[in-house]
Amino acid sequence: MSGGYYLALGGMRARLSELDRVSADIANAVTAGYKAERVTTAESDRPDFGAALTSAIDVAEGPTRVDMRSGSIVPTGRDLDLAIDGPGFFVVDTKEGERYTRDGRFVRRADGALATANGQAVLGDGGMIPLGKGTLQVEADGTVRSAGVAVGRLRIVEFDNPKGLTRESTSLLRADASASPAPADTSEVRSGALEQSNVSVVDRIAELTSVSRGFESLQKALSTLANDVDGKAISELGRRA
Repeated sequence: MSGGYYLALGGMRARLSELDRVSADIANAVTAGYKAERVTTAESDRPDFGAALTSAIDVAEGPTRVDMRSGSIVPTGRDLDLAIDGPGFFVVDTKEGERYTRDGRFVRRADGALATANGQAVLGDGGMIPLGKGTLQVEADGTVRSAGVAVGRLRIVEFDNPKGLTRESTSLLRADASASPAPADTSEVRSGALEQSNVSVVDRIAELTSVSRGFESLQKALSTLANDVDGKAISELGRRA
C-alpha cells in the first residue's frame, strides 16, 4: 500500500475525532459552565514502513486543551444557582476523588447537603455543606447562610496552570500533576445566576463545515488512488505482461 493511502486514512481518522469534538461543543452550547475544547493534529511516524515508503507519516489527533475563557453570567433568581466571577472552580466530591466544575446548577440533596444535579456533594472548607431548611443566601466570598445562620463556606480554588485540567465529563474537570489547586483570591461567587457556555455556535458551525469538507476531500483522494491511479496501473501492467 502506498504512502498516500496512509496519509489519507490518517487524515480522515483525525477529522472524525474533530467532528466528534465540534459536535459535542455544539450540543453543549446552552449547558451552564461548559467549556469548549480545542485539539491539534500531530505527526505519527511509521518506523516499520520508513525504509520502503517515500512518505511514511500518519496524521493523528494531538493534545486537547479546554478553553478556559469565561462565559457570560446571567441572572436566574434561583437561590441554588451559583456562578463564579473570575478563574475559580467549585470543588466536587466524586468516587474517583475531587473534581472541578463551573456548572453552578446545584440542588439540595435528600440528606440536606449542597450537591450537583447528579447528586455529588459540593465541598466547602470543612467538607460537605448542610443546607438546612431555611431560606438560603450565598455571599460573594462563598459563605452559605441558611435562615441567616452561616452553615459553611464554599471551597473555591484556582489553578496556576489551567492547561493541566482535562475534561472527565460534560461538567467535571480533572487536574493532573501539573495543576495544583490553591484557594481562590481573585474569584467571587454570584448568587442567583449561572455562567453560560463559552461555546460560539457561529465559530463551531464554521469549523464543522471546514472539517467536513476536509474529510470529503480526503475521501475523494482515497477513491482516486484506489480506482484511478492503482486501477490504471494494474490495467497497464497487465497489458504489458
